[in-house]
Amino acid sequence: MDQKLKIGIIGCGGIANGKHMPSLAKLENVEMVAFCDIEVARAEKAAQDYGVQGSRVYEDYRELLDKESLDVVHICTPNNSHAEITVASLEAGMHVMCEKPMAKTAAEAREMLAAAERTGKKLTIGYQSRYRSDSEYLKKACERGDLGEIYMAKARALRRRAVPTWGVFLDEEKQGGGPLIDIGTHALDLTLWMMDNYRPKYVVGTVYHKLNKRENAANAWGPWDPKKFQVEDSAFGFIVMENGATIILESSWALNTLFPGEARTILHGTEGGADMEDGLRINGEEFGRLYTKNPSLDTGGVAFYDGKTESAADREARLWIESIINDTPPLVLPEQAMIVTEILEAIYRSARSGEPVYFKDGRMLI
Repeated sequence: MDQKLKIGIIGCGGIANGKHMPSLAKLENVEMVAFCDIEVARAEKAAQDYGVQGSRVYEDYRELLDKESLDVVHICTPNNSHAEITVASLEAGMHVMCEKPMAKTAAEAREMLAAAERTGKKLTIGYQSRYRSDSEYLKKACERGDLGEIYMAKARALRRRAVPTWGVFLDEEKQGGGPLIDIGTHALDLTLWMMDNYRPKYVVGTVYHKLNKRENAANAWGPWDPKKFQVEDSAFGFIVMENGATIILESSWALNTLFPGEARTILHGTEGGADMEDGLRINGEEFGRLYTKNPSLDTGGVAFYDGKTESAADREARLWIESIINDTPPLVLPEQAMIVTEILEAIYRSARSGEPVYFKDGRMLI
């Protein structure tokens, strides 16, 4: 492909600067030509740092979609605007990479999937944990059947004290929730993908506001403002799949624990198990003996050469763009991400009602 794909960035805040734009800038077959943010100064700074000469800046995404002839947009806005902007971008004829979670609600996620199917444009969601070297290795082992039937798993996203105090993270209206929808979503996506199981039967959830109203609390980014901390500090889910498999989801920004860990999965199968607690470990039984395997995932080992590994963010961007150029499915399919959003909403609903939330044919019953 001689012509470069033209990309627009909608939302030029933390995740755009921390992941999307730096990774796209390393690719030779794309160019970022349009930038949009409700704070125009951020869009101007992004255009200066990452845009081609003559790139344009917008305050309203609608104006960007109307005036620009783009191939791709990356949506890096608060959760409550994901669906609206994604649907509009797809209908404007653009492929869409939307940051996780897919949407604030299951209904919005369904609208996004329907728009992608209706327009024939590609839609993917920013679950970059799938692109880590340990995740890729474990996925291959699962696909080969090394673990057999995976019937029990844990999806772990636990922070001891790491509440994000900037942006809209603590705003329930804009985000839809706290650690469950922010980091729990990564762990759940990773676990479902490893199991290749997207058929939930019912979900039970608990959500806690136990630490979020404390003044001057210890925190990685400084004390949070209890008046602004509207979302949960921790949330947990018990998920039973149609085939009887069980998933326990754990998420927290603030929890009294000495066992933190984000975007991790623990898998238990008929032939073996795996975890990401101390690097990637795969366990099983062979020749009447138990074994634990610790794959080496670095590329070093040669004197004066540490090896060069592609970051998960860079690999995510490259493979996404290659899926467009080669017209192949993206690694993260929107129908998979939709089920993640459905389960997250079911956990919140169950926590409010005190009752299980049931699914039929993979969809949450209203």
